[in-house]
Parts: sequence; structure tokens; C-alpha cells
Amino acid sequence: MTDPGARQPAPERAVGDSPAGLDLGRLGRYLADRRPDLATAPLRAELITGGRSNLTYLLWAGGQELVLRRPPLGHVLATAHDMSREFRVISALAPTDVPVPHAVLLCPDPDVIGAPFYLMRRVPGEVFRSRQQTDRLTADQREGLAMAMMDTLATLHAVEPEAVGLADFGRPDGYLARQVRRWAGQLDRSRSRPLPGIDELRDRLAATAPEGRYPGRIVHGDYRLDNLLATVDPVAVSGVLDWEMATLGDPLADLGLLLTYWDVLGGNDVTHGSDVTDGSDVAHGNPVADGLGPRAGFPSGAKLIERYAGRSAVDIGPLHWHRALGCFKLAVICEGIHYRHTLGQTLGEGFDTIGDMVAPLIAHGLAAARET
Repeated sequence: MTDPGARQPAPERAVGDSPAGLDLGRLGRYLADRRPDLATAPLRAELITGGRSNLTYLLWAGGQELVLRRPPLGHVLATAHDMSREFRVISALAPTDVPVPHAVLLCPDPDVIGAPFYLMRRVPGEVFRSRQQTDRLTADQREGLAMAMMDTLATLHAVEPEAVGLADFGRPDGYLARQVRRWAGQLDRSRSRPLPGIDELRDRLAATAPEGRYPGRIVHGDYRLDNLLATVDPVAVSGVLDWEMATLGDPLADLGLLLTYWDVLGGNDVTHGSDVTDGSDVAHGNPVADGLGPRAGFPSGAKLIERYAGRSAVDIGPLHWHRALGCFKLAVICEGIHYRHTLGQTLGEGFDTIGDMVAPLIAHGLAAARET
């Protein structure tokens, strides 16, 4: 969860005064060899956000404002922080109607700065991730922002992978069942405490995984409002960010996870049969994941799905299973971040409470899974 659009004052730093996780001296020597046009002046950098996912820096190099992305420090979930994957997909989508940053340079060699990284141009716009930001918007702006988010997702799902060189970007057959296995494996790598109910949720998902009605579409893997750069005058999405989990699969998985963020973290009342669960217990007051959704004055998740359906050829149908998968996936991600925090490997504030989100996400996931 990163923010290439969050403009910071250019820090007055010498090359040797590097932000955590980025050695500007080593980076400068690499650029002098590979991209001398970017090494014509002392490098300066500022950590934009850190620790939750890949680390993101605003970089001043060669008179340009660039963004550098690298994996988080220390323990990372296998295959979840692939710089080459992110770089490839934004490069492939550049000629389409999907708004993505311009890819500049990929360095797969971890010896340069201690991890693989890539550079992209900074995209103008704002990442909306908190009530402090969105409370200043008008009701029409919030409505427009939510609808633009869904229009952009429909545009992504309409792209033919073969047309942009991504025919081999994933294995679409069996994608949903494989997602359950993948996140179960990630969970096992991050277990550091008892998590009541999570094994039941995993087993229910595995036993009821659908085949997937639309395999082979490009899925983002973590699509939500604060993974977008947007403007509000006029309202538009200027860039889709954080492609680290993109692949070929079932687009309904993107919808299920988005509803998890929107209705569960966003504080909407989510009804499952006779059970009504209040999303406000998950992210409310958490500075790392201040959920944006209906509680913040945005349209309901049902209206988001209605908008998407009007812009897409995808037949949506019931999303209970996909929502349950979204809760399971997000619970595993939060547990992984909690584990990194206990090891002292997160940068930034608020990570001491992110582990508190796991139990409510499990409960919401179980409630949804019991409807499948």
C-alpha cells in the first residue's frame, strides 16, 4: 500500500544521508552506469510510506521526480513482493486505457541496494486513504471517486492479456483454488500466535472453491481506493498502483477483496443470512488501515457492484465465496505485517495495532463462507 503521488518537500539530503531501506550512494553508482541521465546531480529521496507492503520512495534524480519501489525489510511472504512482476504489468498496460505510471528502469539484482527495485515516473494525483482526506470532499466528489474506481476496474478486466503481451502472466485454470492454497501457505510462514477460526475458514474455502466463470482476465490482486492515484477537480483516476499481486485469474476475486475493504473495513453493516456483523470493529481508528467506505460517506458496496456490472461484460452472480476469500487473504496479509512488526521490521507508525484486525476479519470471512 503505497503512495507515489503524496508530494513531500524535497528533502535537503546529501548522497550519504539515505532514508531507511535505500542506500543512495550505491543507487547513484548503479544509475551512473545504467542511466547516467539520472545521475547528473546528487540524489535525494524521501520514504513515502513504509512497512505495510513494498517500500516506496520519492526520488529526485537527474532533475526528475521518480518513484522507487522495493520489497519490505526482513521477513516477506514468498512471491508477494516481485518487482519484476510489477514492472512488467505496468509496462504492458501503458498503451491501454488503464492509467498506470510510466515504467523507467528495473533492477532485479538484490546486491545493488539490498533488494530488487524499479523506478517509475511520479504520477500527479492524491492517494485517498484516510477520513482526514475524504471528509473535506463533497458528497458528489465521493460518489464520483467511487464510480471512477469501479469504471477503472472494469476497464482493466476488459483488457485482453494476449493483446498486451501478458498471455503467460499467470495460470488461470484453477486460479481460485490455488489462491486458497497460496494464502494458506503464506499463513503458515507467518504464524506466531493462535488464530482461532482461521483454519476452519481455510478449509471451508478449499472445500467450496468454484471453478471460476471468467478465467484468464488480468486481475490486480489488491484493488481498492488507496491503491489509486486520483484527482477530484475533475474527478478521475490518474494511476493504478501496487501491482505486486497481479496475475491472470478470475475478476470476481478483485470484487470480493474490494468488498472486504469497502464494507468490512469501511464499517458498513454486512448481512450474512440471519447474522449481521458490523465492520466498525475491524479498522476503525487504526492509523494503518483507516477503512474508507459507507461509514466515510461513500456509496455502499452494492452500488459499487451495480456500477461495475453496468460497465463490464462479466456476469457477477453471488459473491459470498469471493468475499470470504477476500477476508482470508487480508487476514493473512495483516498477520504477516504483524509478524514483521514483532521482529522490528516495519517502518512507520501504527503497526502495533494491525494484528488486532485479524480476528474480526476471520469472523467476517466465516460468516460469508457459511453462505456458500
